[in-house]
Amino acid sequence: MHTQPLKIGVVIGSVRAGRFADTVAGWFLSEARQREDMEIHVIDLAEPALAAELGRALGFDGSVDRSGDRSGDAPRLAQRIGEVDAFVVVTPEYNHGYPASLKVALDHVHREWQAKPVGFVSYGGMAGGHRAVEQLRQVFAELHAVTVRDTVSFHNAWEQFDERGRPRDPEGVGKAATVLLDQLAWWGVTLREGRTVRAYAG
Repeated sequence: MHTQPLKIGVVIGSVRAGRFADTVAGWFLSEARQREDMEIHVIDLAEPALAAELGRALGFDGSVDRSGDRSGDAPRLAQRIGEVDAFVVVTPEYNHGYPASLKVALDHVHREWQAKPVGFVSYGGMAGGHRAVEQLRQVFAELHAVTVRDTVSFHNAWEQFDERGRPRDPEGVGKAATVLLDQLAWWGVTLREGRTVRAYAG
């Protein structure tokens, strides 16, 4: 049966200046965009409009640099989360956990996460971001989202890419990305069809 391409939201969770997320997410996006069964949407929490919105959610109106804020030109976070069928979260591991910016985004949006699948691409030191992912699984369960089993992770991530931002083991990580996206596709189609037939009782 033919189905419309799944809309996949790739959420980039780090907002730090000089973040390594650009390298990791850039590679993953190049892999995901090769899929004919998926339509990729980037949800970068460092985008000025989104950063400003999350800052306001915390009451830090004065702490957010709005020099590039064009909030009227970008849909709000809840709208962008609601428009997609599934997610891949690109997250670093900071002090055995995930970024505060990502936690604010998770708490700021509610029903838009529900009954949708979530995959993870993580990076960090020796643990490769796994501790951040395990914490995120608990949070997404509370948000009524379904996390897929397999992940893509980069241990000592800064050593895993060359100077052009390409993985030193493209075959290995490419296979891991395929497994992740295949699982996300199964859950994405299944849950999208389920939401079409009956509203989720969240």
